[in-house]
Amino acid sequence: MSTTDSTAARPVPEPSQPSLKRAIGPKLLILFVIGDILGTGIYATTGKVAGKVGGALWLPFVIGFVVAILTAASYVELVGKYPRAAGAALYTQKAFKVPFLTFIVAFMVMCSGLSSASAAARAFSGDYLDELTAGVLPPTLIAILFIVALAALNLRGVSESVKTNVVLTLVELTGLLIILGIGAYAVLTGSGEPSRLTEFEAGGTGFALMTGILGATALGFFAFVGFEDSVNMAEETKDPTRTFPKAIFIGVTVTGTIYVLVALVSSLLVDTKTLAGSSGPLLEVVKAGGIDFPHKLFALIALFAVANSALINIMMASRLCYGMANERILPKAMGRVLERRRTPVVGIVFVSLLAIGLVSTGEIEGLGDTTAFLLLCVFAVVNVAVLVLRKDRVEHEHFRTPTILPVLGAITALILASPLADRPANVYIRAGVLLLIGIALWGVNKAVLKARREE
Repeated sequence: MSTTDSTAARPVPEPSQPSLKRAIGPKLLILFVIGDILGTGIYATTGKVAGKVGGALWLPFVIGFVVAILTAASYVELVGKYPRAAGAALYTQKAFKVPFLTFIVAFMVMCSGLSSASAAARAFSGDYLDELTAGVLPPTLIAILFIVALAALNLRGVSESVKTNVVLTLVELTGLLIILGIGAYAVLTGSGEPSRLTEFEAGGTGFALMTGILGATALGFFAFVGFEDSVNMAEETKDPTRTFPKAIFIGVTVTGTIYVLVALVSSLLVDTKTLAGSSGPLLEVVKAGGIDFPHKLFALIALFAVANSALINIMMASRLCYGMANERILPKAMGRVLERRRTPVVGIVFVSLLAIGLVSTGEIEGLGDTTAFLLLCVFAVVNVAVLVLRKDRVEHEHFRTPTILPVLGAITALILASPLADRPANVYIRAGVLLLIGIALWGVNKAVLKARREE
């Protein structure tokens, strides 16, 4: 990987490859970040978070918002400094210059995106779809066809994918605004149970309470992931150094505020047991809200929201493949661009096949928790990297975050990734298996490169 300032400031594609198209402006990027964060997490895992923390459902989302802002500040500095695809992998290599660590970080990011897309596919075929079809369609088949359709959209072009993302983002925002409207009506009419807002499922005090809250926050953090994906669109964004700071901070703040309000409304109107038992918890809120809003219409809105999450995760994973191929972390063929559409065709096909494989490996909660765990580990590395790279100067101006923010970001990410978060053992097992697969791929790639040098 090159560490020179000139290559950091501008991507250098293969001479035989067309460059990616810069089609994303400031407004599109803000909506892209919001759409990237919103989706499966809030629509499908809110109930599972309630099952861990109880009626005080809002607290994990407040803590998650703080952790997200801390790490977002590091990403903003780094994407402004090095406006290239590859994101965390690029920052890790520049900071530590250890190719194996770079590969593992990149692989963890890719796996987090694919496990997130798989969780979205599972959510798509869950309670929201059942509201429309009465459960007559095979869930696994629907999830696979759903991923194939999103892959086809990604192949068509980044402009089409991002514009579709804008439409779906507006739809999912509408769904959350409906929830907030129902909550406002409940408050004005005296409905709901305000006492639930201070109840903790974990019970007790001290250590038991702390681990219960951390466990709920770790799972709830799945709702905040996504802002880090947007940096992989740096080569397709107009003036990324100036555009990204505003887009990421606005995106995280808007979504964090909405999440806390939705959590308050959900706990106010629906008891913890009902929320925890549903893969469509916000539909339960609509049903309990006292407003005659069509349940099937809200279910359809939720399906669009979940589809948006999968669309973006597949898009980001494919761009990560493209970036890593250009940095020689993955084979050169992974960076192949479809000349007419100027999209990373091999990367899109590769990650889509992996996502289809992951659909059958777990349920929404387990896949979501795995996504959060993998990214929290990556976030810890990125927060340290931004401090290490302070010594690396670049010629262009860029955003610089206060030093205390990445320090706190690394500490909070490590705490939420640790056993203190009281996550199930199968999450660590799934992540460990994924890392073993990554190590195996690393060995194969090294062997191939060595053989080519010896020819």
